[in-house]
Amino acid sequence: MQSYINKYTLLTASLIALLGMAACTSGPKAPDVSHIPMTVSVSRFDSALFTIDTTAMQPGLARLHASYPVFLPLYVTDIMNLGAYSDSSSTVQQQLHMFLTTPDFRHLEQSVQAKFGDGSALNAQLAQCFRYIKYYIPFFHPPKVVTFISGIANYGAITVDTILGIGLDMYMGADFPPYAQIPDYPDYMIRRFAPEYITTNCMQVIQQQLYPPARKNANLLEQMMEAGKQQYFLDKVLPGTPDTVKLGYTKSQLDWCYDNEQMIWQFFVQNNLVYSSDWQQINHFVGDGPSTQGMPEGAPGKIANFVGWQIIKKYMNEHKEVTLQQLMESKDMTEIFKATKYRPK
Repeated sequence: MQSYINKYTLLTASLIALLGMAACTSGPKAPDVSHIPMTVSVSRFDSALFTIDTTAMQPGLARLHASYPVFLPLYVTDIMNLGAYSDSSSTVQQQLHMFLTTPDFRHLEQSVQAKFGDGSALNAQLAQCFRYIKYYIPFFHPPKVVTFISGIANYGAITVDTILGIGLDMYMGADFPPYAQIPDYPDYMIRRFAPEYITTNCMQVIQQQLYPPARKNANLLEQMMEAGKQQYFLDKVLPGTPDTVKLGYTKSQLDWCYDNEQMIWQFFVQNNLVYSSDWQQINHFVGDGPSTQGMPEGAPGKIANFVGWQIIKKYMNEHKEVTLQQLMESKDMTEIFKATKYRPK
């Protein structure tokens, strides 16, 4: 099973702490997880790929495949969209040869290496996240972590089987010059192409892999609640991460949501949207964007995520006997909603 954070979707601990002062975090004090053993070793697929001798692609790919038997085919087929993988495929060899010999992409790999070094900071951050998941979800087994680059064109985080892949070239910082040269990336997306979003995006795809949505074609309320469950999961496994990062909002956007929570809910109720199953309507409120179409100025994209998060937080605050695992395994979102009697004032 695969889970992705799309393209539209590591700073040191000191910078994370500074961000934490600038934007609030949610929930009670985090539990002590220092007793949970956890070792993370980041495998630098990106570096290994760029060490291939481009005058001997086939044997180079064969050796890389031996080291990354699951990830290399995924990388070629799903991440780079080069077709079905085979190290003997002349088409795959030609396309990867072009990628590896293009000066811009070689410079990109060098920039990624300079920014992230040996990945030790990322190791430590992910190890702590995995400890929290293990604390709350005892059956969790930490994935193998593999980093890659895709030419600033694809995924920031991806899970497949027991592997967590991280596209480091999607986290070079909003001021990284190549981002501004790609017209597909508006400012609100580029703002999130920063190192502090790595662990959030990784935890999102892990949550999606552990707990896929219970229903397809769910109504707006059900999709809101599923999004709220994911946000609550992030609160628990990323207790030191600012809410702004976990939601992908600016501080002013998050402040607007809290200041207008009652109006947002009334908008859904008065327009008969709460139980709507019209995917075109629903997409206005669950889809990413700089704003939410049809709502007053100031409403950020994915406004349904914020509402679902508030509902889930209210439920969990009122039902302290419910564990995170029980919440994540729950299927009846309507019953949880009814139990909260959610009516913001």
